[in-house]
Formats: sequence, structure tokens, C-alpha cells
Amino acid sequence: MCIDEQRFEQAKNKIIGADRERRGIGTLSEKTVHAVLKNYYAPDEDMHEIPIENYVADIYTGSEIIEIQTRAFQNMRRKLAAFLPLYPVTIVYPIPHIKWLSWIDEETGETSPKRKSPKKGNPYLAFIELYKIRPFLPDKNLKLRLDLIDMEEYRLLNGWSRDKKKGSDRYDRIPLKFADEVCIDCREDYMQFIPYEIPERFTTKDFAACAKIPVRLAQTVLLILTDLAVVERVGRDGRNILYEIREI
Repeated sequence: MCIDEQRFEQAKNKIIGADRERRGIGTLSEKTVHAVLKNYYAPDEDMHEIPIENYVADIYTGSEIIEIQTRAFQNMRRKLAAFLPLYPVTIVYPIPHIKWLSWIDEETGETSPKRKSPKKGNPYLAFIELYKIRPFLPDKNLKLRLDLIDMEEYRLLNGWSRDKKKGSDRYDRIPLKFADEVCIDCREDYMQFIPYEIPERFTTKDFAACAKIPVRLAQTVLLILTDLAVVERVGRDGRNILYEIREI
């Protein structure tokens, strides 16, 4: 699916709006990224918050369900168990691509100047959440949209460390630009996560180096790709498991 920049801007303006800019962030009951994406994928509000099978779908188009899930995929398990036998379900997962961070002092209400985070988001980060719904991933009715979005993040200075930043609560995130969308419509689409330069036989460390991700994240990615029969374990090199790409 191609990104519709005009529709994204319209969704942003509808949710954020000039009034909200004046009042400040976090003034809506629904978090901003979730609300903007819901309006991006379904500008028609008649499709929003539809009761289905004793649950409420974020979007029901009349033929498919779209769920905007910003985190905590484990909370979707019962919904997916109810929805997937009956409807195609698309999960939209926003990933911060380029992020600017500001801190809010709860006592004074002051917001710090925003600073650009040195970390840049990538689609592999979604596998941390996908792990929580592993049994549902092979279902042919399940599709995924991993949305890389530039955004501003606001956090409360209420953490446990001396500077109150570690363990702090996220207050809200404001989307700025829709940078990219990774689509997963079938098992074959998981092949896009295999780095081009990967050796014929490879270890978790090889995968991490080629994908430019931490080894621990690579372990999670390879576990899911093995579940989906995209890669397979073919032996060991000392203590390290060896993998090969399976023909699809």
C-alpha cells in the first residue's frame, strides 16, 4: 500500500487541530498516534468503534477489521481469537522512525525543549510485539502494517532515577511524518526481513550483524521466522545454532 501523504495530513489536522495546538498535548482521551492512524485508515467515522463478537473493533469496513495497536499485543489475543475465524484482520503497528523527545515537569507543567533521539526506528522492532501473538501469525486472515512514523514524544518526569527519567511514563506521541509502511499480507512477505548479504548458513550473530540490530532482537526475529518456516535450524557451529533460508 502506498502512503497517501495528503490523507495523512488531513487525519493529523482533524485530530490535532489548531485548538489542540493552543491547549497543548494530551488533551484528548484517545492517544494521538492511535487516533490519527484510525482516521488515516478510515476517514469515515461511521466505521470506527464497531461492536463485533462481544468486542469493539477500531475499524470495521464492512468486509474487514483494522486494529491500531501501539503496544501490548498480548491484550489482543482474545480479540484475534474471536475475529480471525470470521473476518480478515489487519493490525497496524506504529514505530517511531525519527523521534524528538520532550519532558514534562508534573509540578510546574513546564515542557523541556525537544531533543532528537540518537536512536532510529526500524521494522525489526515490531517482532518484540509480534512474539506476544505468535500462535496467530500463520493465520491467512491476519495482515500487518508496520508504520514508520517521525514523531514527537512527551514523557513525564516521574521515574525512579535521580533525574526522574528512568522508568518514566509516556504521556503522548504526536505524529509528524509518515516515513514508510512495511506490509505483511502472507508468509512470503516475511522474506523482506532476511538481509540480502546473509551467508547461506548463518548464526544469530551473523543475522544481527547483517540486519544491524542487537543480538537479543535477532533471537526473537529468528524464533518467529522459524515458526513461520521462513528459516530453519540446520545444525550447530559450536554452541551457536545454524540457520538456512527455506524455499518459499
